[in-house]
Amino acid sequence: MSLPSLDRRAHETPDEPALVDDREVLSWSELADQVARASARLLEFAPGPDHRVAVLGDNAIPTLVAHLAGLRAGVGTVAASRQLRTGELVDQLVDAGATGIIAGPAGALVALEAARELGLPLVTHGTPPIGHAFDWKLWLAAATAATVRTDRPARPPLVYTSGTTGRARGTEVRWVSGPAADSAAYLAAMAARPGFPPGPHLVCGPLQHNGPLTSLRHLAAGRPVVVLGRYDAEAFLRRVDEWQVTSTVMVPTHFQRLLALPEEVRTRYDVSSLRQVSHTGSACPPDVKRAMIDWFGPVLTESYGASEAGTVARISSTEWLAHPGSVGRVQPPFEVLVTGDDGGPLPPGELGTLAFRAPEGRGVRYHADPDKTRSAYLSPGVFTLGDVGYVDPDGYIFITDRAADMVVSGGVNLYPAESEAVLLEHPAVTEVAVIGVPDPDFGESLRALVVTAADEPPAAELDRFCRDRLAAYKCPKSYEFVPELLRNAMGKLDKRAMRRPYWRSERTIAG
Repeated sequence: MSLPSLDRRAHETPDEPALVDDREVLSWSELADQVARASARLLEFAPGPDHRVAVLGDNAIPTLVAHLAGLRAGVGTVAASRQLRTGELVDQLVDAGATGIIAGPAGALVALEAARELGLPLVTHGTPPIGHAFDWKLWLAAATAATVRTDRPARPPLVYTSGTTGRARGTEVRWVSGPAADSAAYLAAMAARPGFPPGPHLVCGPLQHNGPLTSLRHLAAGRPVVVLGRYDAEAFLRRVDEWQVTSTVMVPTHFQRLLALPEEVRTRYDVSSLRQVSHTGSACPPDVKRAMIDWFGPVLTESYGASEAGTVARISSTEWLAHPGSVGRVQPPFEVLVTGDDGGPLPPGELGTLAFRAPEGRGVRYHADPDKTRSAYLSPGVFTLGDVGYVDPDGYIFITDRAADMVVSGGVNLYPAESEAVLLEHPAVTEVAVIGVPDPDFGESLRALVVTAADEPPAAELDRFCRDRLAAYKCPKSYEFVPELLRNAMGKLDKRAMRRPYWRSERTIAG
């Protein structure tokens, strides 16, 4: 099995840059060789059709090579967070059926603990030798590329989201429309629709998330990719200028940090090569979006959707300036609906639950969790992403609030149930509600409202307790001790009422 676009570039332009990170530059011939070798080695880790290999999302060349090799060999990869604690990683590995792990410096020690607990092989890159781990470069060097099979079915990467029940759930990425006969067909479909204009694509978000991982589509199409190790606003501009970057995927927090740079720094770099800046993850404040359009030009394209469904709506800069605040029009093959409390459809302009009708095979689907899959549907073939809003007479979608108990912080979906479940294990906590409150950098951040039985423990103690058990980004950023939690007439926690005092308007989410 080959990667036609990659193999063509390796043959026609073998020495041109293909994949770049903060440490090295791979040419097309070097990239093709590494992908072929990694494909063979992944098949040793995952001989069964249901086996997967976890790839912790360090922003480095081996992360993309491993995922691309998995697509080539028909070995499903798992895009795992490098920030997870051992228990969280073990839970995801078991849920995904992972039979091997690849990790970089940020997650190597946790990966080693998880690999030991589960008896899994581990490959590390960018680190000194640790435990029983194989070194990435030596692991590749020992490969026999000729062993790659060609009869494996397509296995798109699995990404994990936080969960409403306190457990993360996996979902396969939706990069290709319709079923693919095998991995070769899937790769061909990816290459045919890379999603970005020709030219270098810049990765500036963590490679454990769906948005940054779409750079694999660009790479599979034989187009170069540049990876920024850690987001820094000036470093981003430097990379755009240096490599004449034409596309990237960002979140509003990235924009805010760019706009915070001094004027002399902002004007130092040429960004005129940019043709498409896709932004997603969370609502962008209107003043921030206008400022970015004024600076970069009308190249911003906003996508609304989710990993479990793909993009369901999209809006260009020009459209947004005419319809400020909208997330765009619904994208085929989806249809948008707004439903009332009785589940019936509402006319244009009426506020209700945003829902989408999908053809067979294109709806929301979670890995090994039929109950959660069913819970996303309002009726057969009609799913919701948990948002409240309306559609104007021209078909433009506006989001006004969130029905799901979810907080979007810096473009990352966080479900309070995860940190609530952990904090309730603390002996001093009798009740807790975690809500989203305004954050000047991330749009929203988690705040824990805590009820205690007796003496209040120091907030720092609760923070340590949570961070010992959960990835830091899932833990509350602030704590507040309250005598009781607000409830509605039915006795259920009223998160909207709890959020309202922290926000300036009736809208209690960022954007």
